[in-house]
Amino acid sequence: MPLPYGERVRDESRAGPADPTPPLLFLDVDGPLNPYAAQAQRRPEGYTTIRVTLHPDRPLRVWLNPSHGAALLGLGYELCWATTWMAAANEHIAPVIGLPELPWVDFGTSLFAERPDGVHWKTEAILRYAAGRAFAWVDDEQSPADHAHVAAHHPAPALLHHVDPRIGLREDDFTALAEFAAAQTE
Repeated sequence: MPLPYGERVRDESRAGPADPTPPLLFLDVDGPLNPYAAQAQRRPEGYTTIRVTLHPDRPLRVWLNPSHGAALLGLGYELCWATTWMAAANEHIAPVIGLPELPWVDFGTSLFAERPDGVHWKTEAILRYAAGRAFAWVDDEQSPADHAHVAAHHPAPALLHHVDPRIGLREDDFTALAEFAAAQTE
């Protein structure tokens, strides 16, 4: 049975002793860090607005919370971008929220590729990047198909944490992420 959004994906029969290596935290930008689906003229409290032109003639309005960087760095993860921004997240997003340059998942030819099984196009690349390590993934586009796929194809604990793109990361999201990271080092 597929797990609801935000629940851990773990096969206890494959779980060994806690790994001293911190888990990975895969970060999507649009949704979790940029609540793009908030009311268009209502920037959320605590957020700042930047304008970014990734594609000519198509500037993007991006809302970012400068406190998110310190909060993410304090969670006990090794951070990694898992976003369509890919390397551009280091140039445009990281400095605004106070993150150092981070590694990023290169989605290559799977970028936006639809799968007949409903698994998100990011999922396979994230599993390859994780290479058997415990991870959490914050995104606004995960589905039960992703939960099932990760449970079936990833040997370590994983938390697929859905974030509402109307509000972005909130205190309860940080709490869930901190609890998952702490559980990996127990």
